[in-house]
Amino acid sequence: MKLYTYFRSSAAFRVRIALNLKGLAYDPAFVHLPRGEHRAPAYGAVNPQALLPTLEDGGRLLTQSLAILEYLEETKPSPPLLPKDPFERVRVRSLALLIACEIHPLNNLRVLQHLKRALGQSEEQVNAWYRHWIGDGLAKLEADLARPGTGMYCHGNLPTVADCCLVPQVFNAQRYQCDTAPYPTVMRVFAACMKLDAFDSAQPAKQPDAE
Repeated sequence: MKLYTYFRSSAAFRVRIALNLKGLAYDPAFVHLPRGEHRAPAYGAVNPQALLPTLEDGGRLLTQSLAILEYLEETKPSPPLLPKDPFERVRVRSLALLIACEIHPLNNLRVLQHLKRALGQSEEQVNAWYRHWIGDGLAKLEADLARPGTGMYCHGNLPTVADCCLVPQVFNAQRYQCDTAPYPTVMRVFAACMKLDAFDSAQPAKQPDAE
């Protein structure tokens, strides 16, 4: 397997965690997002969406992190990242989608760059935008984690797809110095995840392309 990745890409971070949890080796191919390498024709031939990550498996190219996580779950089902019970599976997917589709897109690099370059927002204003949407999203996640089903991790006592999404989002919040004190359950789950090597070794600072 080859994973097209960037150390600070939250979406690639999710896939790195999942690959580690499933014990799957991969060769990293680094695509530098701030330099615009994802928009270069060479990478466009790999991923027409010009986004990270891309996973190459047996010559097939897979895109979109949550779709990749589903693929890994279907092709390498052990250890599982989704519960067997349909209701529990839907809860895990819901938590993952809350993070990946409601929180992350508003604070993605291209959004922040547009705020600054096209709309003339200052660094302080951009950071205020970031913290607002992080706070809004983590508050909703905290409330959802208060519902039955949460255990040591987002759901139950085994890491799932939801945890693969939660950890990168908390890293982003910490990077932008967001106040995470109002979200004790989120941070408890984060701490439990980070005790596992699969999460710890996937973190940005431990990637070969970290700057």
